[in-house]
Amino acid sequence: MTPQDADVPWRGRFLEVRQEGHWEYVARHNDVTAAVIVAVDDGHLLLVEQMRIPVGARCIELPAGLVGDETAGEPLAEAARRELEEECGYRAETIVELGVFQSSPGMTSEDFTLVRATGLVRTGDGGGEAGEDITVHRVPLGEVVSFVAGKRAQGVKVDAKLLAVIGPMLLGALG
Repeated sequence: MTPQDADVPWRGRFLEVRQEGHWEYVARHNDVTAAVIVAVDDGHLLLVEQMRIPVGARCIELPAGLVGDETAGEPLAEAARRELEEECGYRAETIVELGVFQSSPGMTSEDFTLVRATGLVRTGDGGGEAGEDITVHRVPLGEVVSFVAGKRAQGVKVDAKLLAVIGPMLLGALG
């Protein structure tokens, strides 16, 4: 069976539930994907914190956003620049693709492209679009692990995509 042959018992604006044999999973439709952005400004990692309804809590994350959700065929680099400026208030001169990853392959077909944003210029406060309530954190690279641990202790959830950045730091700490 291919994804095109799957039963679709529910479809929303961006997502649909698919069933193929015994598998039930969520998929994005209309070729919408995501960009996840690693942006370092003068030795500080840019992170965002926002309410995430599915986990019922605020979540600390790398800045990210959908690609092609408003304009079909939107170039990935353009979407990443747009999302970084919207969420964090920084414009990137250069966007370098680091690879495509599956977000949770046992539950969703969603993928995202991890990108590095360089040549950052501050353009505003960020915070996202109206109603998003995004808090921007500019964290010194040497303090990222302790910052994330502190947020977790406060009950803030941690997006697994942060492991792309803190994973090597944690492994180094394990010796």
